[in-house]
Amino acid sequence: MNNYHLNHLRELESESIFVLREVAAQFEHPCLLFSGGKDSITVLHLALKAFYPASIPFTLLHVDTGHNFQETLDFRDELVKKYNLRLIIASVQDAIDSGLVREEKGATASRNALQIAPLLDAIEKNKFDCAIGGARRDEEKARAKERFFSHRDEFGQWDPKNQRPELWNIFNGRKLMGEHFRVFPISNWTEMDVWQYIYQEKIDIPSLYFSHQRKVFERDGVWYADSEYMTKKDNEEVVEKTVRFRTIGDISCTGAVFSTASTVEDIIQEVASTRTTERGTRADDKRSEAAMEDRKKQGYF
Repeated sequence: MNNYHLNHLRELESESIFVLREVAAQFEHPCLLFSGGKDSITVLHLALKAFYPASIPFTLLHVDTGHNFQETLDFRDELVKKYNLRLIIASVQDAIDSGLVREEKGATASRNALQIAPLLDAIEKNKFDCAIGGARRDEEKARAKERFFSHRDEFGQWDPKNQRPELWNIFNGRKLMGEHFRVFPISNWTEMDVWQYIYQEKIDIPSLYFSHQRKVFERDGVWYADSEYMTKKDNEEVVEKTVRFRTIGDISCTGAVFSTASTVEDIIQEVASTRTTERGTRADDKRSEAAMEDRKKQGYF
């Protein structure tokens, strides 16, 4: 990695650490939204550096759909144990059982949007006034509208037309009772930046990101992992392929890509040459042109 890339990553790291320290300065009870994916892992790594040698002043909050990859959950638990972190799990299954949300039916059913209610419920119950996320502006057009400090009203909803100016990196975290903020420290990073930083910092990531053999089936041009959580159609044949995942989410909406990338260096080369967007295999983003923005307005990550 040449000096330009090293300097570029150090500038991004410095900016993100500044944002994380601003959160600690402005909010009384922040949490870090942790999915077990590379972006939230990167944010956690940045937080560990920002407050070293002290412990991070954030509770980890994971919204568990109940249909997550087991590799992700195992990695999450190992990380929590390694750094002695406090973890709160908001369960979609509990929300379904209590009648808070209604589960979708049919072959294309997903629990992804169902995360909104348990997330907002956990924020309210634990009195979190800020939720830090790993979203990046290059991921999706709705996320490109986010500021570093993104205001949420008393219902946890987001208004993209009511974003506060952030001139000269001055962040306005003022809010009324019941409102909270979402903060995105790696907003200005790209997928390539994240992978190069993971390589540079030697950050551990779940095995799902690397090439492996898995039983999958094709639906609408996307290959999904075969699972007890997936309702397959009669014409959908399960085959074994060499794949990896570019994003890690709910099994029902996260597609795999054919890949032989077995190291972070391999992934960097693959990302540099691919013509498919990072979220191009996410079924939940394909439901409508404004699917992500609609979910975010309701309180999504």
